[in-house]
Amino acid sequence: APPADGATTTTCVPNQDGVIAAGEAPLAAGLSATFRVATNATVDMAGTESGGSRTWSLSEQLDGDQDLILSLRSAGYQWFSAEFPSATYVTELSSESDLLGVFEVTDAALLLLGVVSPDDGLYRTELTYEPPVRVLSFPFEAGDTWTTDAEVSGLATGVISLYDEEYESLVDASGTLATPYGEFPVLRVRTDLTRVVGAAVVTRRTYVFVSECFGTVATVVSQDYENDDDFD
Repeated sequence: APPADGATTTTCVPNQDGVIAAGEAPLAAGLSATFRVATNATVDMAGTESGGSRTWSLSEQLDGDQDLILSLRSAGYQWFSAEFPSATYVTELSSESDLLGVFEVTDAALLLLGVVSPDDGLYRTELTYEPPVRVLSFPFEAGDTWTTDAEVSGLATGVISLYDEEYESLVDASGTLATPYGEFPVLRVRTDLTRVVGAAVVTRRTYVFVSECFGTVATVVSQDYENDDDFD
């Protein structure tokens, strides 16, 4: 029989209870996975619905597809380590940038502590979130919500920066996602970002598909100022 949420096992066995606990989201330094990545691609976030459950497909070939290895690396012994003593791992935030996200994993949340450049120097990036951004809130299930209002401060390519970001997250759907690797039962987490820099306001919507024992199996990021819930 599948173990209960939070049970200690040498391997993670999905119990398909519709709840994802911290122990069912493999997040630790030393792990890696290959993701197929495309930018400026057309996708279908509406999917099809039957019996209250949705089915989405990201398994088809997309223009500009490339396979990238995403690695979670130790945050220790890095030039920025002293600034983030509680960090669990660092990893790239985007295929279009070399900036790294600095993350902490707890029993209650996946937290984004800051954003840094790979190397120190005059034009380094070293931004800190206060409070840290709650990317995922454990355990979570369909209908759950969480919000972070963070002040971002530090250096961005060597320039002193100070601005605000608000993250509003909702576990807005459950269902099945088809990927190039296979099909996964998933919870979809919608996060709306509002960034305020002086008088400029930028909004962006992100969907993260999370599966028990596999963690995030897909991420889709909208263009700026997207208003449609199921954008394409």
